[in-house]
Amino acid sequence: MSSDATLTPRTVLITGGSSGIGLAIARRLTADGHNVAVTFNTSEPPPGLLAVKCDTTDATSIDEAIREVELAPAHGPVEVLVCSAGVTADQLLMRMSPEALEKVLSTNLIGPMLAAQRTLKQMMLRRWGRIIFIGSAAGLRGAAGQTNYAASKAGLIGVARSLAREHGAHGITANVIAPGLTDTAMVSRTLGSDRVTKMISEIPVPRIGRPEEVAAAVSWLAGEYSGYVTGQVIAVDGGIGMGH
Repeated sequence: MSSDATLTPRTVLITGGSSGIGLAIARRLTADGHNVAVTFNTSEPPPGLLAVKCDTTDATSIDEAIREVELAPAHGPVEVLVCSAGVTADQLLMRMSPEALEKVLSTNLIGPMLAAQRTLKQMMLRRWGRIIFIGSAAGLRGAAGQTNYAASKAGLIGVARSLAREHGAHGITANVIAPGLTDTAMVSRTLGSDRVTKMISEIPVPRIGRPEEVAAAVSWLAGEYSGYVTGQVIAVDGGIGMGH
């Protein structure tokens, strides 16, 4: 359980919560005592959690998934939205296809905006809400071969800060957590061991991060004592993004 003895159980929706960082967040917030739902699309739904199928690039699919959570027993309107769904399609920009640009921007940037748009009305009615975007150190530093990915993650900062200004008076916060190199299947799939070793050598805390460390930051932002923190970027990156 959370160390916050006054924790109020909230309805939480985590997009992309079936694996990697998203699943670690789901497990942590469930342990905290929240009512957690996750979305899945191409991967298998995780056992033990309310899992709703959703194409997070499609507004209709997002609307249907959120309605399913709202109607589920012990859940209801989403009070904490964590946007964790993300993809990569790496290539130098001069060689990048329009399809790779569109896919990454649609999933990593437009999708979170659509999900936030859909949940904001109920948050405003309750005058309480937490919107947490999972960004990336790449969105702060840039990354060769990841122009589309870095742009999508940098865009989330603008979204969060705009929502912070629009809805701070309604008790709604919006923040970005920016993980660095993290031990996930996506990293294993897209980066070779030599590249990972080189990246670790550049990190002030010279190791790969754990999904549970990102989840711990989300746990705090989702709680009762984070209501005066909004429009911020919290880096969980071993210090690699310092000064950005």
